[in-house]
Amino acid sequence: MADETQKPSPPVKAAVLGAGAWGTALAVSLANRHAGTSAPPVQLWAHESSTVAAINTQHENKEFLPGVALPDTLIATTALTDLADSDIVLMVVPAQFARRVIADVAPLLKPEASLVLCAKGVERDSLKFMSDVASDYLDEAQIAVLSGPSFAADVARGLPTAVTLACADPKRGAYLCAQIGSAGFRPYMSDDVIGAEIGGALKNVLAIACGIVAGKKLGESARAAITARGFVEMQRLGAALGAKPETLGGLSGLGDLILTCSSDTSRNFSLGRALGEGASAAQVLAQRSSVSEGAMSAQAVTALAARHNLELPICAAVDAVLSGALETDAAIQALMARPFTAEID
Repeated sequence: MADETQKPSPPVKAAVLGAGAWGTALAVSLANRHAGTSAPPVQLWAHESSTVAAINTQHENKEFLPGVALPDTLIATTALTDLADSDIVLMVVPAQFARRVIADVAPLLKPEASLVLCAKGVERDSLKFMSDVASDYLDEAQIAVLSGPSFAADVARGLPTAVTLACADPKRGAYLCAQIGSAGFRPYMSDDVIGAEIGGALKNVLAIACGIVAGKKLGESARAAITARGFVEMQRLGAALGAKPETLGGLSGLGDLILTCSSDTSRNFSLGRALGEGASAAQVLAQRSSVSEGAMSAQAVTALAARHNLELPICAAVDAVLSGALETDAAIQALMARPFTAEID
């Protein structure tokens, strides 16, 4: 008997939750990845009806990703029900607002659908990472994490980018890499979900510290020191929570840390620079339409460290500055006055 002809794979329906700069960039990447196939348009969910209207009529997200032309195969919506039959949903809603959106979308998803978490942070009230939040509403097998050194504008323009895609199920992870990855957007597979999330959350807090160094004009040597010692803090938390060292030393850890701690393109670094130049956190954040995740997660990271009896002095200093407990000069002096110790714990 002749072998039956293999049936072609059904077209993938992909969607993105959150139409900020990063969510829009990922939606563009997905739309371009599946251009010329029978895949339906990528659905981009936004809370703001004005954002949806601008994307659908002007094919540009002028508020969050100006200057980037959006493909016709990207359609914005305010209706979560439009995502109901999606095979892959990328969740890019900021960490502190993610729970409500995940809770609303979870009942709409197919049992086999994948939720890929792309927001970086720790929930303040529960001290949970995004995968733990999602697990309150979905089977853990459906959850993956996408994290790594990636500026939205670079990804939207198709510039070479490499990230980590972490998923406990290697088969699902391979499928997601194939459907999300492209020539310009290269995901590397991992099964270390918590490791990928720790890197993404802490690098944002540490980038604020590096921005303060830049704003204070303390020099590149100081910024390099903060980056390196910040990586030690990332490793400490990772060891306490069971992350793999190689994950923290990879794209979602050290790679993302290097990028975010060295460029004003990072919202967190630019926030820190403004703080170093004398502005207050409340003043800077009030002027921004986009979220600086490090400002939202610093308190949670510090509380999480206390829960595990860990010393994360740089993260704690950033939290103190953001909360108003310390001025930037006092925070810097406190760090510099710490006892001399061995470099390796």
